[in-house]
Amino acid sequence: MDIADLAALEEIKRLKYRYLRCVDTKDWDDLADALTEDAVADYGTPTYGKPLLLTGREAILEFMRTTLGPEIVTTHFASQPEIDIDGDRATGTWAFQDLVIATEHRVVISGAAFYEDVYRRGEDGRWRIAHTGYQRTYETTHSLDDLPSFRLTANRWAPAPTAAD
Repeated sequence: MDIADLAALEEIKRLKYRYLRCVDTKDWDDLADALTEDAVADYGTPTYGKPLLLTGREAILEFMRTTLGPEIVTTHFASQPEIDIDGDRATGTWAFQDLVIATEHRVVISGAAFYEDVYRRGEDGRWRIAHTGYQRTYETTHSLDDLPSFRLTANRWAPAPTAAD
């Protein structure tokens, strides 16, 4: 691997980390910049009853904006990247775990998967995600009603809980 490929490798790692951070912090503008215009997201989660296939940056962003509102708290972690670079195109596999707290629906979802990504370097020299997706290795759900001691004590998008809560 030459020095240019090593630099690209680090840029791609930062890109994936930024993608995950933007989803968790609901930074949709920065997320848009991490995706190619024709990006595809293929999320193999049984939560919605069938895998989600979203085609185009705008479709991905619309899904994120409408389903990950202030009542949804998420954390996404990806590690152990296996990235192959071929000129201005690269592929990557990432071990991945997430946690979703959906207060409005009174459920906690957790799971793991392996992300399979495709990256492209644009004319501006920046790498962006052209395809991202996963098939779950497992997913669990827990009703908040079954966890009577559960308290969400901080949510940066929602008002602070009161004594009555």
